[in-house]
Amino acid sequence: MKVLSFGELLLRICPDVDGQWLADNELPFYVGGAELNVATALALWEVPSAYFSALPDNFMSEQILHYVNKCNIDSSRMQLSGERLGLYYLPKGKDLKNAGVIYDRAHSSFASIQPNTLNWDEIFKDVSWFHFSTICPALNQDAADICLEAVKAADERGITISIDLNYRAKLWKYGKEPIDIVPELAKYADLIMGNIWAAERMLGIILPVDIVAIDTKENYLKQAEITSKEIIAKFPKCKHVANTFRFDYKAGIRYYTTLFTSGQLYVSKEYLSEQILDRVGSGDCYMGGLIYGFYNQHEPQQILEFATAAAYNKLYIPSDCTTATVQDVHQTIAQHD
Repeated sequence: MKVLSFGELLLRICPDVDGQWLADNELPFYVGGAELNVATALALWEVPSAYFSALPDNFMSEQILHYVNKCNIDSSRMQLSGERLGLYYLPKGKDLKNAGVIYDRAHSSFASIQPNTLNWDEIFKDVSWFHFSTICPALNQDAADICLEAVKAADERGITISIDLNYRAKLWKYGKEPIDIVPELAKYADLIMGNIWAAERMLGIILPVDIVAIDTKENYLKQAEITSKEIIAKFPKCKHVANTFRFDYKAGIRYYTTLFTSGQLYVSKEYLSEQILDRVGSGDCYMGGLIYGFYNQHEPQQILEFATAAAYNKLYIPSDCTTATVQDVHQTIAQHD
C-alpha cells in the first residue's frame, strides 16, 4: 500500500543575490514543492510513494513527469489540465519564510483544479497513507475545498492522514486566514506536524506571551508538550504531534524536535550547524522521516531521531528534495551520539 502526497509541483528559480545571473544568462532551478519533497524522500527510502498534482498538458510537463517517475514515484494520478506550472523565486540559501521569496503561481494548473471533479476512488486506490500541507489551502478557496474533500474521502476509506502546518505569509490572499480553514482539515488528521507558533496561528493553540522572552530550551520543550496535548484534546482523531525548533546560530542553525505520542513527549538530539547550504525542504524531509518511521512501525524515539537527522542532512543538500539515503541518515545519527 502506498503513501500518497498531494500538493502543487513547483519550479524554484534561484537568482544569486548579487545579480550575477544577469551577466551569466543563467538561473539555477530545482523541481520541488513541499509534498513532492516528501514523496521523493519516501521513494528514496523505499516506501511505496505516489504523488498527485496537476500540470499543464505540454512538453515540459512530460519531461517533469519523466523525472518524477525516475525518482520511483507513482505519478499515474497526475492530472494534465490548466494553463501553467507554478514558480517561485528564492535567492540561494534563503528560507521560504524570508521576505525575499517571490511567488508566481496564480492561475497555475494546480490552483485551477475545481472542487467536485475528482474521482477519489481512483486517487485513493492502493493508498494507506495520505499526506498534504497547509500550503494547498493557502492558494484559494477552491484548493481549500478540495483539501476538505480529500481528507473526508481518505477518512471514509480508513486511510491514515498527515498534515504539515506550513505557513506562508505571502499566500492566504483570498480573504481567509489559516484559522478559518485549517482546523476543519486538522480534525481528520492522525499526525500533525509543525511548530508551536504555527499551531497558534493555524489551530488557535494559544502560546504564553513571554515564550520568546524566556527563550530557553527547557521552556520550549515544556510548551511543546502543552501544545501537543491541547491539539490532541481539540482534535481527538490525532494520535501524534511533532514540533520542530529551528533557531539561527552564527551563519547556520540550532535544531531539535519533539514527538508527542501515546501520552509521552519524546525529544530528539540537538544539532548545531555553523554554516548551511540550503534551508529549503528541510521541514519536508522531517515530515518524510516521520512517515517513514510510522509506516515501518518503528519505536517513537527511533522515528524522531531518523526524521530529525534527515532534516539536518537536507541543510547540506542544494535542492528542494533530499538525496540522503537511509544509510546516510543513520550515519548522521551515529556521528552525533
